[in-house]
Amino acid sequence: ILGPLEVVSEGDPVTIRGAKPRALLALFLVHANQVVARDRLIDDLWESSPPESAVATLQTYVSQLRASLGLESLHTRPRGYVLEVGASELYALRFERVLDATPRARDAAPHSTAARLAEALSWWRGPALADFVGALWADTEAARLEELRLDALERWAAARLALGEHA
Repeated sequence: ILGPLEVVSEGDPVTIRGAKPRALLALFLVHANQVVARDRLIDDLWESSPPESAVATLQTYVSQLRASLGLESLHTRPRGYVLEVGASELYALRFERVLDATPRARDAAPHSTAARLAEALSWWRGPALADFVGALWADTEAARLEELRLDALERWAAARLALGEHA
């Protein structure tokens, strides 16, 4: 989600067909490892005008995602769904983990700090959630991720400056 939605399985890209199933997967990824209420998913997918069949359609989309992606980690809960994702399986989670583990101080091993942040920044392929611009849920999360990216960029630049790489 650090750019357009991209799914890769065993090194090969996987196509998710349909705007709503793609948005649903992105919603699950934005809320990875958290139960997302059925009502919230419906509100986010259809915004102010869900169809009367929204619950059944949502269940269909979930089934399609499970089948097309082999998502054994997408679980139904009493009030919604949870997609269990390992920290290494989603670049956004990996990015946040690297950022959390990287010291802020200039004198805290600037070479390794610069290298770690450069790698983490390389995972970005464009604006976060680029496929979903205009959707309130996506814009909010994209703004949060962009703030983290800018923080990482500032910290990377500070580490490079501490290494004397001002030129």
